[in-house]
Amino acid sequence: MKQVLIKKGQVLVDDIAAPVTEPGTVLVRVDHSCISIGTEMSGIKASSLPLWKRALQQPEKVKKALKMISTQGLSATKTLVEGKLDEAQPTGYSAAGTVLEVGDGITDLAVGDRVACAGAQCAHHAEVIRVPRNLTVLLPDELGFAEASTVTLGAIAMQGVRRAQPTLGETFVVIGLGILGQLASQLLRANGCRVIGTDLDRGRIRIAQELGQHIGIHPDDGSDVEQVARLTDGAGADGVIITAATPSDAVISTAFKMCRKKGRVVLVGDVGLNLNRADFYAKELDFFISCSYGPGRYDANYEERGLDYPLSYVRWTENRNMGEYLRLVAEGRINLKPLIGAVFPVAQTTEAYAAVRQGSVKAPLVLLSYPPPAVAGPEVRAVRNVQARPAGKGLVRIALVGAGNFAKAMHLPNLRNLPEHFHLQAVMSRTGHSAANLAKQFGANYSTTEFSEVLRDPEVDAVLISTRHNLHASMCLQALQAGKHVLVEKPLALTQADLLAVEGFYHSVGVGVKAPVLLTGFNRRFSPAAQRLKQIVAGRTNPMILNYRMNAGYIPLDSWVHTAEGGGRNMGEACHIYDLFTFLTGAKVVEVTAQAIKPAGAYYTHTDNFVTNLRFDDGSVGSLTYTALGSKEYPKEKLDVYVDGKVLVLDDYLELTVTGARQKGVSSRLQQKGHSEELKAFAQCIRQGGDWPIPLWEQIQATDISFQVEKFLRR
Repeated sequence: MKQVLIKKGQVLVDDIAAPVTEPGTVLVRVDHSCISIGTEMSGIKASSLPLWKRALQQPEKVKKALKMISTQGLSATKTLVEGKLDEAQPTGYSAAGTVLEVGDGITDLAVGDRVACAGAQCAHHAEVIRVPRNLTVLLPDELGFAEASTVTLGAIAMQGVRRAQPTLGETFVVIGLGILGQLASQLLRANGCRVIGTDLDRGRIRIAQELGQHIGIHPDDGSDVEQVARLTDGAGADGVIITAATPSDAVISTAFKMCRKKGRVVLVGDVGLNLNRADFYAKELDFFISCSYGPGRYDANYEERGLDYPLSYVRWTENRNMGEYLRLVAEGRINLKPLIGAVFPVAQTTEAYAAVRQGSVKAPLVLLSYPPPAVAGPEVRAVRNVQARPAGKGLVRIALVGAGNFAKAMHLPNLRNLPEHFHLQAVMSRTGHSAANLAKQFGANYSTTEFSEVLRDPEVDAVLISTRHNLHASMCLQALQAGKHVLVEKPLALTQADLLAVEGFYHSVGVGVKAPVLLTGFNRRFSPAAQRLKQIVAGRTNPMILNYRMNAGYIPLDSWVHTAEGGGRNMGEACHIYDLFTFLTGAKVVEVTAQAIKPAGAYYTHTDNFVTNLRFDDGSVGSLTYTALGSKEYPKEKLDVYVDGKVLVLDDYLELTVTGARQKGVSSRLQQKGHSEELKAFAQCIRQGGDWPIPLWEQIQATDISFQVEKFLRR
């Protein structure tokens, strides 16, 4: 499918794999989408900035990069940053079209329904989009796709008006008569208000007055504050809605000065916010921020997971704002026709943005239209990378499944640095543009949004699964059943049933049949420090005491890590240490206990702070202290091992020291957690055969320990 992307200040239309329906979402074939001129032109400009200018604007990301340099090195950090800068990003957040597919859990939409869609994360300029239910609204029968594609802008304007709480007969000033100002003016008029509009562009003022705005004023015709005072008999406006975009602080000051005593100001646009106390203190003004489309915006539970707010408690959510805006347009209460300056076919997207940039389109709305598909049939969900090279002889042809931040920062660079072992055959991601970006950057043969494409490909020898945790077990099982070797990121599974299903696959393999290799991403055991530690304790004559401290750092409660997708921090991360203990002892666990603290308040979850104690059948005991209470400035991980008169200390995978013996440890300037070594071991096992890098029983044990610990933590 065709999708509009932004890259280094340029707009391009590229072929991208169509998205796949997910639970709680619908696939929509777009008929029209609306270019948000202010937001999108700002995005294009920002994408063209050199790295040093971006650094000045985002100091928090500079700090993050410096920390990454200290742990992973300059080269790895440089590669990651350059890759991000080179990525083509989607644009657009308002569209309308026809439902193609309906995901599980949606019962009030059907294939063929005409809908409008919102959301910068989904309602892109593309032929097909995947949109969550709460960001999708049915169209009134009499409303066309072109007008409906403005739904997001309409909801933004409506939320700004709702924040102002206008009443019949009040006088409002709208500062900035771009598209949001034009819509806000019409909405205020529909509320029975007297509307005064002001803008630096006389053409915009003229359009607003043609659409029913009562009075338009221009700053060049005299002080706008004085003009508002005269027009309100000296009292001042009941309220001001700011829809302008400028870094100047003068706009907010002007808005305050225009108001009567006890008036209110609502900020919808983006302006300078250095406030002057004298502007609002004496009048005791109210200042409100309007958050985008309305209640639900930026709430993942509402937008992504479909949890609606009860109408009795939240009358106007973003979805209800969208629906009400479309009703007003359909009834003619809002007139959009004079506001639509041009409609460009998607094939002429470059010309559309050029026209916007040059100012040749005078009206504030520019739309893109999408032709129906030339050939009816299923959506294309795999796109070849014409720049890819064929795989070399004897290499493991691997497909990356799940292209999140960790895969981008760790797995893909490591695969590229191991050309003697791997050829990247495919990149699969739930978003086509992300998969396409990475396929081009790392030389994969193709990008896809559908897991089955990878499983059907006879040229894929192995898959590297790096998706959200709740998908690991099912995808792993599907890949194994398709005859693919699997390296699945930890955890292997989040439920006992899923773990038994994976284990059951190997029990069902017939005698003499060579089963695919399974490797769970317990990378720490492959680190040089852990390997050396294992060598030193291999000849021990006594059980060991292993004390591990993980200063894990705080993760906000709304992160996916804490949800059903992540499974929590015990199953999602502490499983690494259960595997490390298993690796070092080489023994079966015979007893598992755990205790968690419950700090005051609800800042932490039940899996944020706990101590796990394990006893193994060789007599060794292991203790893990896992905490989010500590400072991130302190090193994250440390292991102390006491055995046979020796003390071995593994310090944050930078150094292993040995006290009490002449044996040498290891040290490194950069953290080495075994990710690259893990991949090498995986490739060598596939190509040469022999023992698995991690025996199946050890992978099962580490995962099962996390389940037992979870039971203690949930008590």
